[in-house]
Amino acid sequence: MPNKFYYIYILTNVYNTVLYLGMTNNLARRYLEHFLKANIGFTSKYNLNKLLYFEEFSNAYNTISREK
Repeated sequence: MPNKFYYIYILTNVYNTVLYLGMTNNLARRYLEHFLKANIGFTSKYNLNKLLYFEEFSNAYNTISREK
């Protein structure tokens, strides 16, 4: 059984004026979606494509707790 990891991450814009906190189980894929503006929403509206920080967790419960 492969190890499953979960991540919280913080994105900002080039001016570091807006922050976004997110959670995912695939950080590389999720970052690429934000970078390419694949989904219309908060991160595309404020042009958030700079990864400031991330943490890795081994279960979703701890990840959600940390995100909150």
